[in-house]
Amino acid sequence: MREGPIVKKSLGFSILVVNYCESLESRRKFIIANQLLKSGTSIGANVFEAQHSESRLDFVHKMKIALKEPMKLITG
Repeated sequence: MREGPIVKKSLGFSILVVNYCESLESRRKFIIANQLLKSGTSIGANVFEAQHSESRLDFVHKMKIALKEPMKLITG
């Protein structure tokens, strides 16, 4: 897998999300921690999937899905 800036940033973001979710869980905020963990790490998963796409069109589609994930975090 190429280590481009998007890959690095999505991995860094996922690490921040995991660390923050651990903090939430230590304060017994389990439901919000679980949802944030799913949404926050799915960005990186979609970027990873895009890196292994079958075509340029498939790559663009998967990157657009990754782009939408932050809005899910904000709007729920």
